[in-house]
Amino acid sequence: MKKIVNKITHWEAWPFKLLYAPISIMWIWYIIKAKSVWFFTPSNPKLTFGGMEGEPKKEMYDLLPKDLYPPTFNVLPTQLFPDLEALLQKNNITYPFIVKPEVGGQGILLRKIDSEAEFLHYHTKMPYEYIVQQMVNYPMEVSVFYIRHPQNKTGIVTGFLHKIPLCVIGDGEQTLEQLINANVKAKKRVDELYNKHQAKWDAILPNGEKYMLSYAANHNRGALFIDLKNEIDEKLVTVFDKISLQVNDFFYGRYDIMCSNVEDLKRGKNFSILEYNGCGAEPNHFYDTGYTLLGAYKEILKHWKLLYQISMYNKKQGVQPWPLQKGRKFLTEARRTFAHMKAVDATIHA
Repeated sequence: MKKIVNKITHWEAWPFKLLYAPISIMWIWYIIKAKSVWFFTPSNPKLTFGGMEGEPKKEMYDLLPKDLYPPTFNVLPTQLFPDLEALLQKNNITYPFIVKPEVGGQGILLRKIDSEAEFLHYHTKMPYEYIVQQMVNYPMEVSVFYIRHPQNKTGIVTGFLHKIPLCVIGDGEQTLEQLINANVKAKKRVDELYNKHQAKWDAILPNGEKYMLSYAANHNRGALFIDLKNEIDEKLVTVFDKISLQVNDFFYGRYDIMCSNVEDLKRGKNFSILEYNGCGAEPNHFYDTGYTLLGAYKEILKHWKLLYQISMYNKKQGVQPWPLQKGRKFLTEARRTFAHMKAVDATIHA
């Protein structure tokens, strides 16, 4: 009984569909008002499907100035592995680096690659196009939710988070398995973590050693979120106005960024954009940060309203929503691929 009550009260851990079900009527209302199921697709005209789901990351990087993101290149699963080492050199990428699928999300198939053997293992197992990206050594990962109406040169930052990927700290006595089972978030993901870390499962971590269980700073991968809303000011908004105007036609979404510290980010210094997500980006600043369920719903509905307004404005400018069948076919294929990616993810060790 206690477990049932705990699951009900801890709404942040609810499945996505359950969490959003009570407010889905508002999404349906926007569909009716817009007379389009895919009313949101004009929100970010340069991103496939408005960046809701299934969009290629290549689109995003092609729109960003190269100095704003780490050295990056794409790999097809059919490419010969010896050729990839030459591509690493050509793009000035050294170990360790990050690999992640060209189309994907939620940290699925994202890995840190420390050696040639790990790279070969990933390449052999990975059946989809993926991205190789130089690992960024800045100490702080943040996400910034940015919205700008197309009529305006200035936008707003609605969410600012410090994200800490799932990890444990060794004490010189407990095994990795014991440390995982003692961690509030990690113990909920034991099977997943065993698949990825079984080689060190019984190892005793030295006292004070930080062991990364995931490099994906996603809520559904167990990351810890720290609210930085008190740091949102004109300086921060100015930085993202400048970036978003450079991207061109990016009006609604979330930036994931590595930086040295908050003050440097506000000065536009010492940061690197890992990626940004379009209208499918969740305003994730209500997780782990003290919001009530009602407060979270108010935040989501506020964002949906702004998304609708931006989409309808762009529609009036000639950017039409996707036709029903085109969107349905695209979404069906994207979700089929994503489901297969989850299965593949379980076969690739950390």
